Amino acid sequence: MEVASTNWRILYRGALDSCNYSCSYCPFALKKNTREELAYDKAGLFRFVDWVEQRVEHTHILFTPWGEGLIRSYYQQAMLKLSHAPNVKKVAIQTNLSCALDWVKDVNKKVFALWVTYHPLEVDFEKFVAKCEFLIEEGIQFSIGVVGVKEHFSAITKLKERIKNRYIWINAYKREKDYYSDAEERWLSSVDALFPINNKVYATEGKACDAGDISFTVDEKGDVQSCHFIKKQLGNIYTDDIVDMLHPRTCVNTECRCYLGYINLKELNLNTVYGNSLLERIPQDIIKKP
Repeated sequence: MEVASTNWRILYRGALDSCNYSCSYCPFALKKNTREELAYDKAGLFRFVDWVEQRVEHTHILFTPWGEGLIRSYYQQAMLKLSHAPNVKKVAIQTNLSCALDWVKDVNKKVFALWVTYHPLEVDFEKFVAKCEFLIEEGIQFSIGVVGVKEHFSAITKLKERIKNRYIWINAYKREKDYYSDAEERWLSSVDALFPINNKVYATEGKACDAGDISFTVDEKGDVQSCHFIKKQLGNIYTDDIVDMLHPRTCVNTECRCYLGYINLKELNLNTVYGNSLLERIPQDIIKKP
C-alpha cells in the first residue's frame, strides 16, 4: 500500500518550447510551436492534471515551461483546475505576465501563485505595473524576478520604487565570472536581501538533497527525474509506482547554479526562509494576505 508523502514538490515541464518575447539570453525567444505540437503539449498537460487529482498526497506544483505558457488558454485552465483540487496545496507557474488576467478571479487564491519575470526590453513598464497592480487588487500571491544583467539596473530601480508590497528578486547573472563589482553586489543585495544566496555556484556532489525524494520533475510523457538538472530517468508516473521511485538521495552533479535546483539542497534549509511559498519564491515574512 502506498504511503502518502507529507508534501511533494513537483516541477512540471511539458513539450511547450515557444515564447512571445525575444530576450537575447533565451534560446526560445520568439519561437513558435505548430498546432500539432501545441495539441501534444495540451494532451500531456491534462493527463498530468488528471493524475494529480487522483492522488492523495499533499502536493505543491510549479510549472516551468520552456517559454510562455499562460498565453495558452489550456495552461490557464490547468492552473484553475489544480487550484481547486483538495490535495494540491500550492500551484504556481513561471510567466512573463503577457497574458490576459481576468481568469485569475476564479482561482483558489489560498493555493494559486505566480512566479513573474519582468523583462524590461520586452514590455512597456506602465503596462507591466498595471498588471501587477491588478494581481494585487485580486489578492493573488506572486513574486517578481528580473535577470540581473547590468542593462536592467535602471529598470530594477524603477520597478522597486513602484511595486512596494510584493517581493522583487534578482536572478544573478552567472555566465561571466566576476560579472559584478563589489559595489554592484552591495546594491543588488539592498534591492533583494536574498541576492547573496542566488549569486553563488554551489558545490553539491555527494550532498544531501530533497530532489528525487520529496521533490521531482515530470514531463509531458510522465517521465520522472530527480530535478531538471539530473537527466537520469527514475520511472514514469503512468506505468510505475511513484512512491517506489522516491527515497533520500545525494546530488550526483558537481555543482548547482539555479534556484530550481539548489532549493533542494538540505544544508541551505531554505524552507525556513520561504515556508509554503518556496516554489513561487516568496519569503514567508513578506507574504501579503489576500
